[in-house]
Amino acid sequence: MNIAPHLMSLYQQLLVLSQSMLRLATDGDWDQLIEMEADYVSAVGKLAECTRQTPVPAQTQAQLRPVLRHILDNEAEVKTLLEARKEQLSVLISQTSRQKSVNKAYGGMAGVILFPQNS
Repeated sequence: MNIAPHLMSLYQQLLVLSQSMLRLATDGDWDQLIEMEADYVSAVGKLAECTRQTPVPAQTQAQLRPVLRHILDNEAEVKTLLEARKEQLSVLISQTSRQKSVNKAYGGMAGVILFPQNS
């Protein structure tokens, strides 16, 4: 079996998935991104299995190098967007915690009317 066409097909599939994941991350569609990640991991697994069974000739490696570079660039951009999202969520969690503390501190005062005391 000639591995080059099969391997190129697997890399192309991985590239398409990585581009889709980058688009989803850019659009902030985090739920869909997580769902697509399972397909991506599966494709990586297929690729790893294929290359484990048959060594990749140097000429094929040279042909795949630009595709792999593009995939890695997409992964890096997705990672950057995920880090930014993580920071946003961290800020939201911090704000929620502060709001709970404020509510707890002043919540017991609800309905209580304070009058100044005469000295």
